[in-house]
Amino acid sequence: MARKYSKASQEKVHEEMHEMKEGKLKSGRSGKKVTNPKQAIAIGLSEARKEGKKVPAKATGTKKSATKKSTATKKSTSKKSTGTEKSATKKSAAPKKAASKKSAAKK
Repeated sequence: MARKYSKASQEKVHEEMHEMKEGKLKSGRSGKKVTNPKQAIAIGLSEARKEGKKVPAKATGTKKSATKKSTATKKSTSKKSTGTEKSATKKSAAPKKAASKKSAAKK
């Protein structure tokens, strides 16, 4: 099985951890002192990527964040309707849900 991380990238993370323990590692934009080991590892991997070392690509989003986006759009569409329409849709929506449950149970 091939290695995910090169020796050079491992060494970079090791250096960043050492700096964090000495209290010399600073965060990027804010310049605050890094105290979290996970953040030190992330900084080391990021710098190794910039140098072109063998490091897997960053994870981009999760399923959880995708569901949050879809619920946010649902909420925004319901806000557009007026108050009288909301009460009418709530009453009509309840029997439909019950019917769908019964058909799912029969399958």
